[in-house]
Amino acid sequence: MAYQELVQEILQEVGGKENILGLTHCITRLRFNLKDESKANTEKLKKTKGVVTVVQGGGQYQVVIGNHVPEVYQEFVDYAGLSGGETKVKEEKKGPLDTFIDIISGIFTPVLGLLAATGMIKGLNVLFVSLGWISNTSGTYAILQAAGDCFFYFFPIFLGYTAAKKFGLKPFIGMAIGASLVYPALAGLTQGVEPLYTLFAGTIIESPVYVTFLGIPVILMSYSSSVIPIVISTFFGAKLEKFVTKIMPSVLRSFLVPFLTVLIMVPLTFIVIGPIATWVGNILGAFVLAIYTFNPIIAGVAVGAVWQVLVMFGLHWGIIPIAINNIGVLGYDPVMVLGQSTAFATAGAVLAVIIKSRNNSVRAIGIPAFISSLFGVSEPSLYGITLPRKKPFIATLISASVGGLIMGIFGTKSYIMGGMGIFSLPNYINPETGIGSGFYGYVIAIIVAFVLSFVLTMTFFYDPAEDREEAKNAEEVPDAVAVQNKQLMTEIEFDLPVNGKVIPLSEIQDTAFSQGLLGKGIAVQPSEGKVYAPFDGTVEVLFPTNHAIGLKSIDGVEVLVHVGMDTVNLEGKYFQAEVSQGDSIKKGDLLLTFDPQEIQEAGFATETPIVVTNTRDYLEVLGEVAEKRIKIIN
Repeated sequence: MAYQELVQEILQEVGGKENILGLTHCITRLRFNLKDESKANTEKLKKTKGVVTVVQGGGQYQVVIGNHVPEVYQEFVDYAGLSGGETKVKEEKKGPLDTFIDIISGIFTPVLGLLAATGMIKGLNVLFVSLGWISNTSGTYAILQAAGDCFFYFFPIFLGYTAAKKFGLKPFIGMAIGASLVYPALAGLTQGVEPLYTLFAGTIIESPVYVTFLGIPVILMSYSSSVIPIVISTFFGAKLEKFVTKIMPSVLRSFLVPFLTVLIMVPLTFIVIGPIATWVGNILGAFVLAIYTFNPIIAGVAVGAVWQVLVMFGLHWGIIPIAINNIGVLGYDPVMVLGQSTAFATAGAVLAVIIKSRNNSVRAIGIPAFISSLFGVSEPSLYGITLPRKKPFIATLISASVGGLIMGIFGTKSYIMGGMGIFSLPNYINPETGIGSGFYGYVIAIIVAFVLSFVLTMTFFYDPAEDREEAKNAEEVPDAVAVQNKQLMTEIEFDLPVNGKVIPLSEIQDTAFSQGLLGKGIAVQPSEGKVYAPFDGTVEVLFPTNHAIGLKSIDGVEVLVHVGMDTVNLEGKYFQAEVSQGDSIKKGDLLLTFDPQEIQEAGFATETPIVVTNTRDYLEVLGEVAEKRIKIIN
């Protein structure tokens, strides 16, 4: 495991597995949903080797890693024992903005890489035609167009999958709803025939009706490349599936739940959700276009100036679906492009820092960050170079706003969601008219942003003496740390919270416990169905199913008591909580009761791991079988 040490450190500093509600990743960041962000050691995490920085925003705890984040993410999921990067702990409520950003990022993050890749193919195809290398009637063009356009054309199917996972619907049901929206036979129903009648005649939403469903008029629209209809349909589909599952006998759930969910949601989507969502999308596109048309130059300056700030806090996720919707509705997007000179402005500032700095550590970070920025990923540069030095960051904002101004003047628009950085050039070629003023405006804008940012940083916006002073101070730190760390070892002991036969943790069937991934400790085969408080402290976590409880002693020891193996599947049956989450406890207090015999008859083992989840905070944690206790050496 190439990133094992980094993964171990991150897991510890975010508060352990029990503090993780969910985990995804984007191009450069691990995006955690934490139960309690105050439990994360942010300052220590920022100083961890391999971590660029930590950003808290958009309802997420974001650990910036760099371009190799997919490998770190996979190792983290494997090491921490996360299933698909998520746990089953109930999530606390967020504010409306945080909730919106979390939903949007959760739906779109998994598909952005493929969306960019296929967009690049489509953009290159347009470029080849514009240069006269191939004809748009050739077989070469047709095959490349199929490779490039397939993802965007069938976008509702892919979003059906990711939205279903986000909302808790079975993913294949989400895909089925999405597939129905782009089902080819439905599009043919409107070809060469007169409508039965017209709804809302004379209004902005005038709609011809060609078919009905059980006598109810169906407004057929083009849902290929659409975003909003499938997201809303999947949201309601998840609610419907939960309701049907709840009332359906378990023996019938495997086929009747998806049967009823699809049977109800597909007609409902075509009759109600699809038309309304499409109208909303059209209005949203028209509104954005109206703002841009009002004064594209002012829009360019504003978007260019704030784009890096939006990225810092993850708020750009709110703009990405609008841009995708605009391309689907209008055929182009004029807004998000205005901030796309930011990566080049950042690259210019970083290059200036590399040239002026005499600090080898700055150059070691700056050179790969500079290359990354040229390819459109500016976050390593942002968090590693420009933002810590403040003035180069300001230089990038000024330069990006000038780049946005230039694109506003030239009327630059993006026609596909394709590559980033230097690979983004084909995005701005009009597929109908070829290379035009908008494309040239983009080229001029990114060159000006790069050069201006470089010049500003080289002249007024960076003093290399700051880095030399920082390097000098860093050399003095080890001696101070060494003195600070000279402490006498202490021991903490506590008796086990469950009575019964004590067994080594290594004999537990679940590898997450037996291999110590959740912490060191011991296990018990219960002789009675009771869990007692092993020390004075608080109830930090009480799982909704009452099968596990997390405790914290007054001196900071964090303990997880997990009754049985896979008993979460009992959904609370045979368990009773005697305390609530957040309660203060005294040694010997009764915390949980359970029925070992019923649990075993239901087919579940009752062996109960007791682990110290913050094991890494101590020199050693020992599960003493003979003494029936856990000893911690601090």
